[in-house]
Amino acid sequence: MTKEQILSKIKENGLVAVVRAENAKEAKKITEACIAGGCASVEITFTVPGAHHIIEELAHDYRPEEILIGAGTVLDAQTARVAILSGAQYIVSSSFDKETAKLCNLYKIPYMPGCMTLKEISEALQYGVDIVKIFPGNVLKVDFVKAVKGPMPQVEMMPSGGVDVDNVQTWIKAGCVAVGAGGSLIAGAKTGDYQAITDLAKRFSENIKAARQN
Repeated sequence: MTKEQILSKIKENGLVAVVRAENAKEAKKITEACIAGGCASVEITFTVPGAHHIIEELAHDYRPEEILIGAGTVLDAQTARVAILSGAQYIVSSSFDKETAKLCNLYKIPYMPGCMTLKEISEALQYGVDIVKIFPGNVLKVDFVKAVKGPMPQVEMMPSGGVDVDNVQTWIKAGCVAVGAGGSLIAGAKTGDYQAITDLAKRFSENIKAARQN
């Protein structure tokens, strides 16, 4: 898939599942549950030991048409390169990093860094960022999105942190193109209840669709 196709799929579906797993087996089960629930993207965080091996395995097992495999909590360009060479189709960071942005541009891979201020967002856009991650969402809240959209209506945003199935419509209606959902979506993995993940993913998708229609 091209960079444009990856971005289009993320925005069209609107849900990125943030995956923190104990091992590749658990990550694969979460991914299967997300696919069954209609989620188009999973983000394997680099807080997971051996994250690049998990990304490599998932990228081998699934076609982009089934689900996009991304890397999250990427703090530097070196880690981004490892993730990309392992098969990651997009990179997500908790903060903006110039060298990571440049590397992702070199490989034509979407980069979604976390930003908390207009200055950070402006700098990210100058370095070719297409979607800005609003992080932490539970601290900045939806009013931040509305405030940014005033002077910078061109910014495409994706909140992460504090997003759940009950407030997702509020984020979408405020102008966000997608949301990142972690603990609120994949909590069932801790008890082996992967059906709960599928059910929640379906509800997320339904609520995102409803918000866009209203």
